[in-house]
Amino acid sequence: MKLSALIIDDEPLAHDVILRYLEDVSFVQVVGQCYQASEAIQVVNTQKIDLIFLDIRMPRIQGLDLLRTLRQKPLVIITSAYQEYALESFELDVCDYLLKPFRFDRFLKAVQKAYELYQLKNQEGNNLPGVSEPAPEQQIFIKSDKRFIQLNLKDIYYLEAYGNYIKIWLEDRYHLTMRTMSSFEEQLPENDFIRVHKSFIVNKNHVAYLEGKMVILKNNKRIQVGKNYTQAFKGFIQ
Repeated sequence: MKLSALIIDDEPLAHDVILRYLEDVSFVQVVGQCYQASEAIQVVNTQKIDLIFLDIRMPRIQGLDLLRTLRQKPLVIITSAYQEYALESFELDVCDYLLKPFRFDRFLKAVQKAYELYQLKNQEGNNLPGVSEPAPEQQIFIKSDKRFIQLNLKDIYYLEAYGNYIKIWLEDRYHLTMRTMSSFEEQLPENDFIRVHKSFIVNKNHVAYLEGKMVILKNNKRIQVGKNYTQAFKGFIQ
């Protein structure tokens, strides 16, 4: 399933950046580009648009004014060089706010959030009254070897820092991606994942037992709890 996206920005360079970033995102497809907000009104009202990348300061009609005029609002990611509009934007229920110039990892976090919200919205819409549907598996997308790979969080045993890369370990194999541990620490749900060392984040659901300051996972991997992470880990397991 792909989100159909519309780019609305008066700067051609901004379009180029988003299009280039989306070359590595398999779940978003650009179906239109507008260089003025006034052009976009008819597009949004007549086509199926799931996601808008929206600039704020544009000629004639500004981005937030456009949002107020739309009868049906798609998911919206603001892409602006001005941070003073952030509060007003979130009051209009935008999905995320990207401050130009933004990096790919920040862009990816925003589109992943939009994708998850889209899935949740459509699941809720398809549920019949009185019928309980199981929650979808939580997933993340990572870039590995020029491909985007979707991983179920429940399958991840631990993450290991590896120079400028991160090894995402499943039971007996790993995927290598150029990310930071901090970016994963912010993205992964804190109820299931915890950083136990400057070089390791573990999934508590795959912890077999503890032995002193060692965490032993169900695949027999042994990970030492770092001195600076001992207190947080104790609170986590309690």
